[in-house]
Amino acid sequence: MGLIRALGVTGLAAAVASALVTLFGAVTGFERTDGGEVAVIRDGGPLDDSGIRQIVDPASGLTWTGLWSSAHRYPAQQRFYTITADAKRATTLGVDVVTVPSSDGVDLGIEGTLYFTLNLDHETLKRFDDKFGTRTFRGQDGEQRHAWDGDEGWAAFFGQAVRPVVDNALRAQIGAMRCAELVPTCALVDKARQGVRLEPHDANGGIARVQNAVNTTLEHDLAQTLGDRFLTGMRFNLVRVALPQDVQQAVTRALAASARVAEALAEVDSAEARAKADRARQSGYERCPACADIDKLKSLPQGITVYAPGNSEIIVPSK
Repeated sequence: MGLIRALGVTGLAAAVASALVTLFGAVTGFERTDGGEVAVIRDGGPLDDSGIRQIVDPASGLTWTGLWSSAHRYPAQQRFYTITADAKRATTLGVDVVTVPSSDGVDLGIEGTLYFTLNLDHETLKRFDDKFGTRTFRGQDGEQRHAWDGDEGWAAFFGQAVRPVVDNALRAQIGAMRCAELVPTCALVDKARQGVRLEPHDANGGIARVQNAVNTTLEHDLAQTLGDRFLTGMRFNLVRVALPQDVQQAVTRALAASARVAEALAEVDSAEARAKADRARQSGYERCPACADIDKLKSLPQGITVYAPGNSEIIVPSK
């Protein structure tokens, strides 16, 4: 009797478990998306393959996607990644600077922000998910994640698939320019060694040329590398070009030396001006002796009212 009762409890438990699984499958058969995401739905039922079933557009209502289907959620809004040495401004990729050599061999640290948007065309999204949503990417922490595994997964995809193309575009453009075209103070070291007075120039034109060239080629390069135009609205904003620490120290020393030279030159100019003024004043006194006496009277201390010209040693104070 006890055995029958036990079997009855086991059967009931199995029935409840089966019902829960069915209910779970039914519940998970609906999906909805927020305004900033798009979902690629892949079949996953016991009798289904794992092919793409449908696309759920951003900000959708509750949508039937089939039992046991899986949703690969991707960002639908504009995304940006900041490449910087400043931890407070860094994105999920963390503190990171692209180091690229200039044409004259100076390693320059490039900081900037890349803006782009995932192509939301349905057929393009399906190809993207087939190619990149079915594999994993290694993140900054060493973990393997899918591109649809939240911000960490998307950052891992970006770091491995997109970032090398960005680095290559920067390398191609920076490598064609001299350091001084991007960092004005870069020219100061050589000039200081040659004894040339330092006159920094504006490098905004060089930075703008690099930025425009990168933006012209980057989207095309990414489409070729990734296999399709998966990312659109690509724009790189070049924020800062930094010198290596040893070069920056040399520039600082050159600027300090330049300041000392400028100070010395200013003193020389001042002394020459005073001497010229003295010569002009003396020449005037020779032509007008009385003018010298008048200037002497003007220079007397306050309270002196009697002065004996012809003998500068005699000064009678007033009572």
